[in-house]
Amino acid sequence: MPLYEFRCEECGLFDEWRAMSECNAPASCPSCQKPGRRVFSAPMLLSGSLRLKRENPEPQLVKRQEPKPSKVKDHKGGRPWMISH
Repeated sequence: MPLYEFRCEECGLFDEWRAMSECNAPASCPSCQKPGRRVFSAPMLLSGSLRLKRENPEPQLVKRQEPKPSKVKDHKGGRPWMISH
């Protein structure tokens, strides 16, 4: 059985396992018992606890952090990863 995502106008998103034949029928919200409409989203590629759910479709502002100074010493060519023979 596939997992379908529904939206309740009062409570927000919720998931429900259903048979494919019942995919378009409204689902009752587990909190308030009002009917919720099905939300069409990308296929679930991650497990339920790792899924990315976003209620707000607006982009978020992210500030870039300054890079930390590198602790790797400069080398003068060659292949430092190779063991010399």
